[in-house]
Amino acid sequence: MNKLSIAIAGENALPSAFVVFRGFEKSIPRAAELGYQGVELALKSVSEINSDKIDALLSSNGLEISCISTGQVYADTGFMFTDSDQSRRKVLKKTFEEFIDLASHYGRMVNIGRVRGNLVANDNGDSEKNFIELAYELGQYAGKRDVTLVVEPVNRYELNFVNSVEQGALLIKKIGLSNIKLMPDVFHMNIEDVTIGGELEKNIEDIAYIHFADSNRYAPGWGHTDFESILRSLKRASYQGWCSVEIFPVPDADAAARQAALYLLPLIKKHLNG
Repeated sequence: MNKLSIAIAGENALPSAFVVFRGFEKSIPRAAELGYQGVELALKSVSEINSDKIDALLSSNGLEISCISTGQVYADTGFMFTDSDQSRRKVLKKTFEEFIDLASHYGRMVNIGRVRGNLVANDNGDSEKNFIELAYELGQYAGKRDVTLVVEPVNRYELNFVNSVEQGALLIKKIGLSNIKLMPDVFHMNIEDVTIGGELEKNIEDIAYIHFADSNRYAPGWGHTDFESILRSLKRASYQGWCSVEIFPVPDADAAARQAALYLLPLIKKHLNG
């Protein structure tokens, strides 16, 4: 059973937080009203979460947490898995261990997006080695808690490290842990990958979670991405994971979230759950 989720954050999230809704007490009920089955929590710290309140909100609205996303960590601190400064990587490791502990109760999935960092030119591969070392340590920690880490390929205009799904698949094979997978985002794929559906099918064994946004980062249906074709590919590949909406809140959060749900839910029912 494939489900649809939407990215949300707390009231005090950074202005740059890449989410549709802000404020858990308002966002979770509204997501349920619009037909979403889950919410993706965009956090910079576990201190933003009051578990008792979140549990009550999820229970009363019949929603799940699909994933914990970590873009705000990079935006707030600039810390990166590839950092040459061991002390900064140590702080980042502690932050991610806390996210993993939280995910063991909520969603069992933590994303690694821009926080993985960039590659430094002429460093003899040290940047990638730093990433692999920290990802491996965190993957082992997560595995003991039944949590999956998902690496999100990001387009070349934002990072120079792991831009395409194929590059992501090669990297996680180097790490060599079964609980480190990929989180493709079709917005980034539209820039970096030769095809979207074809690459998803080819790499489906490495894919655990997918971000949906149209070609312009607006709600699906408001750009030129062929979601019907993508969902047919996911059906052929027997994809069973979450699809999550990560879009600009344009023209406003409610309109964007409503459009995404109205557009995607019938397609998911038709192609994945039919």
